[in-house]
Amino acid sequence: MYPDTPSPSSRSHELSIPDQILALEKLAQIDAQLKELEDQLAQERSTLDGLKSGIAKFDDRLGTDRSALAAMDKTRGELIQDVRNMNQQLDHSRDKLGRSRTERESNAAQRELEELRKLVRDREDEIGKLTADADAARQQIESTEAEHKKLADELAAREGDISSKLSEVDGLAKRKRVERDAAVKALPAQLYRRYDMIRAKRGTAIAQTTDGTCKACHMSLPPQLFHRLRREPILEQCPSCHRLIYFVPPSSVGTDASSERG
Repeated sequence: MYPDTPSPSSRSHELSIPDQILALEKLAQIDAQLKELEDQLAQERSTLDGLKSGIAKFDDRLGTDRSALAAMDKTRGELIQDVRNMNQQLDHSRDKLGRSRTERESNAAQRELEELRKLVRDREDEIGKLTADADAARQQIESTEAEHKKLADELAAREGDISSKLSEVDGLAKRKRVERDAAVKALPAQLYRRYDMIRAKRGTAIAQTTDGTCKACHMSLPPQLFHRLRREPILEQCPSCHRLIYFVPPSSVGTDASSERG
């Protein structure tokens, strides 16, 4: 982009402005590549974590539903036993009614029979409701188990590929960080601190101008600033987005675009 090439002393802090710009461009390119790799890592980890989280939620749901079903089955069993006991009491009350010798004894035995019959009906109604609820719970558990199996199968099928991809991308990212460390050392410390502070706020830290417009924020530069940038290779800050900005001749932009397409 600039005709100057990095001098042998580029790793020192005695860099010319064109060399500083070239070093910043290289660092910005590395940061863009590193961000892409880190985004890939985050996406792959998110996919893996999402599958595992989904399975964990199904496990929790199954545990809750199975506990609820066990409680319903226990209560239903207790109610069935109550009905058996009451039926025995009914038989005993019928015997009492049959042995009644006075009207008073007969009425008492009859009332006892009616109360027991009502209790049996109530218990049988409760048993019917619990049976329906338990059947619905079993169907829900079966449905959840099917979803759990589907997700577990997907995890089993994809975990190896995702783990392999994570390992591959993580290796590339580590190498890119080493490359970044070397690029940082080529810059004056103060310039790098400015670059890093702007990048932390804006995502990218450098911008170009060719026609008086910042190519990062697309805002017009003050004419005096643009003329100063055109006169000589200097680094300034865009008044609008505060990125480090420098001038690139239109012919250089066209040449770069053509080489990128080529």
